[in-house]
Amino acid sequence: MAHSVSEIAAALGARFEGRGDIRVTASAEPAVAGPEHLALAMSPQYGEGVPQGQARAAVLWEGADWQALGLEAAIFATRPRLTLAVLSRLFDPGPGLTEGRHASAVIDPSAQIGADAVIGAFCVIGAGAVIGAGARLADHVTIGEDAVIGADALILSGVRIGARVKIGDRFIAQPNAVIGGDGFSFVTESTSRVELARSALGDPGETEPQPWLRIHSLGAVSIGDDVEVGANTTIDRGTVRDTRIGNGTKLDNLVMVGHNVVIGEDCLLCGQVGIAGSTRIGNRVVMGGQSGANDNTSIGDDAVIGGSALVISNVAAGRAMMGSPAVRMEQHVEIYKAQRRLPRMAKKLAELQKQVQELIEKIDASDTKP
Repeated sequence: MAHSVSEIAAALGARFEGRGDIRVTASAEPAVAGPEHLALAMSPQYGEGVPQGQARAAVLWEGADWQALGLEAAIFATRPRLTLAVLSRLFDPGPGLTEGRHASAVIDPSAQIGADAVIGAFCVIGAGAVIGAGARLADHVTIGEDAVIGADALILSGVRIGARVKIGDRFIAQPNAVIGGDGFSFVTESTSRVELARSALGDPGETEPQPWLRIHSLGAVSIGDDVEVGANTTIDRGTVRDTRIGNGTKLDNLVMVGHNVVIGEDCLLCGQVGIAGSTRIGNRVVMGGQSGANDNTSIGDDAVIGGSALVISNVAAGRAMMGSPAVRMEQHVEIYKAQRRLPRMAKKLAELQKQVQELIEKIDASDTKP
């Protein structure tokens, strides 16, 4: 996958200087780059590593003296992470899924497989399933009955997609993701202790022991176009209606999406995010790692939920939240500052208590004098 410096610059929409005909086959950190690599030094802090390596060409920050760094060519980046997105796409060799259907795959005769689709070893595709054109399924992928997968999907090893799940085009699922498992829904014949505790906001009192009865998941999962799901992420099917995820949303590894959840478009949910049942999340919401949302809450468009924050009540559109329970970011900062002061305040309070006690003892002593 060799590319010339001029070709890469054109793909980036960036300018270059020096020899545009130099061809590179991969990118690398500056200090370990070889002659075949494009060194990535998109800010001055990485520039000192360029002379330590053997790269002939590099991506540099605007204004860098590429000749002083010993290079023969340089591409100048104005937005490093955007540059990295384009470069990583150019140099990514992909998973190696290139052609045909493996002999060990089990495909129901009623399933529809689109043109140029690749079906890997030990895949199982259920009755009535539809696999779009150009889709690539790695080994040990399971597609349930009547599930629909759009065009150009990339579904990696061990992914399980349940019955009647519907997924749009250009879907990416990392290894061992599970989409369309049953929701976690149970009920007791009489009012349960958890219901009583929730309504009383305290001790539920004495209750009779009783078993949990299963509420079956009759809905499925509906996912839009250009959605990505990380490794070991789970998305539960809905109880009656589908759990829904909008176009362009990206879910990191180990994300858990509960039943009946609705997630809008172009959201980012980072690692270990947990979304409880029937929560509604707007468009372009970002949730940091290990954050979560209580059941039946709502998070508005463009909200930002910081890492480890716990949303227990509705969040307005555009609001930035932190903490557990989550509060406005600026309020969380003040709370954090106050918490940091607590040991000092406790020490001062203890000193004041001691002084007051000594004063009381002096007054009592003076009152007992004749």
